[in-house]
Amino acid sequence: MKKRPITPANRIEVKGIEGYFVRTVTAFGNSAKIDCPKEYLGKTVFVIVT
Repeated sequence: MKKRPITPANRIEVKGIEGYFVRTVTAFGNSAKIDCPKEYLGKTVFVIVT
């Protein structure tokens, strides 16, 4: 997977969200993953690193 640069920011505004949830990133082979509910399959999601 190509590594994407992270743009530092201390504020973000998002309109039209359905909700949010907090998860812990876990190891998955040589990479990482975030578990999320099946209701989000096929949807565009944003991961905010804090």
